[in-house]
Amino acid sequence: MTRDELNQFCASLPHATHVVQWGNSDVYKVGDKLFAVIGMSGIDTAVTFKASEMAFEILSDSPGLRPAPYMASRGLKWIQHYAEPGLSDESLRDHIRASYDMVVAGLTRKKRAALGL
Repeated sequence: MTRDELNQFCASLPHATHVVQWGNSDVYKVGDKLFAVIGMSGIDTAVTFKASEMAFEILSDSPGLRPAPYMASRGLKWIQHYAEPGLSDESLRDHIRASYDMVVAGLTRKKRAALGL
């Protein structure tokens, strides 16, 4: 996926907000909580997303994927898709959506209600 396609997908998720941070990274949040970062580590199409315990273990050793720099070193389960072959476009969208869903699930009931989620 191109950076534009990644940005379009992340922006299409309900109540997603976008800011540019950390140089030229596109940062996506829901309820002020991070769910995806595009362009981190100086790689234009690198995308970083939150992963479940199982997905983190499986994806960490896959070609084109790695534990996300900085985040994983602090014990957080985040994966960075940074090179080919990586994930298919469909699988990448599924993992970003799962990241979004995990973040939404972690929001307080009050915050979810305020967002209509």
